[in-house]
Amino acid sequence: MKAVKIILCTLFVLTLAFGVSHAEKAPQKIYDLADSTLAKLGTDPVIVAAVKEQNAKGTSLTEIQAMDEKWKGDAGIADYMSALMESDLGKHLRQIQESEPYYSEIFVMDNQGANVGMTDKTSDYWQGDEAKFKNSYAGGAGAVFVDEVEFDDSSQAYLVQVSVPVMDGGKAIGAITFGIDVDKL
Repeated sequence: MKAVKIILCTLFVLTLAFGVSHAEKAPQKIYDLADSTLAKLGTDPVIVAAVKEQNAKGTSLTEIQAMDEKWKGDAGIADYMSALMESDLGKHLRQIQESEPYYSEIFVMDNQGANVGMTDKTSDYWQGDEAKFKNSYAGGAGAVFVDEVEFDDSSQAYLVQVSVPVMDGGKAIGAITFGIDVDKL
């Protein structure tokens, strides 16, 4: 009896810790969108030019990680964050976002996973240690990556992040992540 109580208590604690909802595989229509429309945006001239410009700066990973810590410490939208939304790339991404109701967010990363442009503030500046960047940049080879569908508390919607490489001359030079509202596709 004591063992059963311990097991039930453990399961209860795990349920509280990890939540009762779980992520699930994205529907086929998300994969189809990723392989067609979204992958093509990885060669968009405005996006490619902005990533090439950022990569040419040669920012060190140490500098990127320092900015990441600063970013995570700012609760609001600081001027340096607004600059990424109001740049030519940020405005271009906003136009793409407004073109379809299912785009909840779009952000572009350089060859190290640092933000280059975005439509909305991301939770952190450096994406280089996350699956969305690692799998889509793929060490310069480039690949389409579709994450699992998850419920997003802030938007109260089921979203999936789809990441595609930014391609230049057949080589990945960065990546783009699209937050897709599954119910609006």
